[in-house]
Amino acid sequence: MSKELRNLAIIAHVDHGKTTLVDAMFKQSGLFRDNQHMDVCAMDYNDLERERGITILAKCTSFEWNDIKLNIVDTPGHADFGGEVERILSMVEGVLLLVDASEGPMPQTKFVLTKALALGLCPIVVVNKVDKPDARVDEVIDEIFDLFVALGASEKQLDFPIIYASGRNGWAVKNLNDERKDLTPLLKTILEHISSPEIDNDAPLQMLVTMLDYDQYLGRVLTGKILKGAASINSPVHAIRGNSGIVEKSRLTKLLSFEGLKRIPIEHVECGDIVAIAGLQVATVADTIASTEILTPIKALPIDPPTLSMIFSINDSPLAGQEGKKLTSRMIWDRLQKEAEGNISISVKRSNEQDSFEVAGRGELQLGILIETMRREGFELSISRPHVLYKTDDATGQRLEPIEELYIDLDDEFTGVIVEKITMRKGSLLDMRPCGIGKTRLQFSIPTRGLIGYHSEFLTDTRGTGIMNRLFSGYEPHKGSIEGRTKGVLVSNAAGNAVPYALFFLEERGTLFINPGDPVYEGLIIGEHSKGNELDVNPTKTKQLTNMRASGKDDNIKLSPPRLISLEQALSYIQDDELVEVTPGAIRLRKRYLDQITRKKMSRSK
Repeated sequence: MSKELRNLAIIAHVDHGKTTLVDAMFKQSGLFRDNQHMDVCAMDYNDLERERGITILAKCTSFEWNDIKLNIVDTPGHADFGGEVERILSMVEGVLLLVDASEGPMPQTKFVLTKALALGLCPIVVVNKVDKPDARVDEVIDEIFDLFVALGASEKQLDFPIIYASGRNGWAVKNLNDERKDLTPLLKTILEHISSPEIDNDAPLQMLVTMLDYDQYLGRVLTGKILKGAASINSPVHAIRGNSGIVEKSRLTKLLSFEGLKRIPIEHVECGDIVAIAGLQVATVADTIASTEILTPIKALPIDPPTLSMIFSINDSPLAGQEGKKLTSRMIWDRLQKEAEGNISISVKRSNEQDSFEVAGRGELQLGILIETMRREGFELSISRPHVLYKTDDATGQRLEPIEELYIDLDDEFTGVIVEKITMRKGSLLDMRPCGIGKTRLQFSIPTRGLIGYHSEFLTDTRGTGIMNRLFSGYEPHKGSIEGRTKGVLVSNAAGNAVPYALFFLEERGTLFINPGDPVYEGLIIGEHSKGNELDVNPTKTKQLTNMRASGKDDNIKLSPPRLISLEQALSYIQDDELVEVTPGAIRLRKRYLDQITRKKMSRSK
């Protein structure tokens, strides 16, 4: 007899505690021994996830509690990875909506909740971190209810249960005055309010693929929920894709069930369970895996379209090939195709330029994560400035551009300068309200292109204390031109290694991006000019030697530390005639045309 099941997803804004809460469930379910070592945020096992403290990839896990199997999916909280959230919600019967007891509902809370309510799911609200000193529980609950109403929740969805919790300390209660012991109240609420999946083991097998990854031993592994029927090892199946019909016929060579953080081989899978299968070479996300008598695919949810694109091309700088091993356009194309296959919110196509490809995604963070991953895999790339993807209104012929809802939390003293800067970028102030002692929350509507390159400037203007969140809201008529970068750059006109003597005299011209001894070449951007124009300089110039003895000791050269630019900062800093050179060992800014004469010709032709 099959075990009773519950399938649920945990959805929340970035850093509201999803992964930490799942960790606590692991410990209290008996999945780990008391003396067994367990990493903090064990679900974030990707290096980039651990470094950035965010969930990037949706992950399935499972544990048993009171003889009931709970399949739990940890979803990303950032809207750039919304394709993951939308797919995952299609295979669960319920969701836990986590909200920080201090911050309250945030932009991505609205984003993930919109998707859940549209599918008819009834969330369980978990007010997390209620033990924080600045928790404002009653206000946050009112804000959550208002959000449900604003998103058009049904009466059944509005009657949501509320649990107060501290995921880090491993306890949950139904009332704030109850004993704070463990997560039992939360687990009981899950069993009471989330229904079991509908079971039909006698029907032919049907499964919608929602995730794809690769295993070095099994090859392509497809994950999804068994919507109808059951299957065993070596069962004959075929893959059906939208309007394409049957794209592959095969057998199920491996069936895998989730247990904690591991996938366990099993002989048989049944209806309602979330499982992984191996044995198919063509099937991908949104395809239907079914018994051979089924010819109609399961309807997949439409995914929000990409709003931003970049050009990925080969690295053709003089330093190419010195650090990475994956250099050719064929290697880059194959890797991008593999990414697009598993991540349906990214699209890839060949560009008009030679050895280059246009990659479109949800935002700078999503594309930045892809570039960083490829860099760590040994690729060398040249990346263009991000550009928004426009649409044309069929009725009026008007050009439409993507618009974002922008939410900013900052100290009161910085409100004036931020409103001024956002207004210059064609943003409109929608709301302004206090959000704590001495703090203000601003809400804007702003074109996506107005936010390209703004984050680092925002941190400078708020002295690193401001928090900025964004959410795609739709397309509107073009808002007009936006002023770009106001300062020019210092461009190397020589090749070699940077010399302290030369850099010392260049410091008065602006801010440097390089250290003494760094390799440079003609066309490399070595710093930011203090004025608005581009300046060609020689960072390899050495002191001229003479046969005259100096009357005193030479001055000791002391240089200011250079400004080190991260990948995301570099992508947002460059202009249309510039590129980011990405290698396993360095991130450099360069001109698209390295030769000074060619650059001037191209500038005149424009």
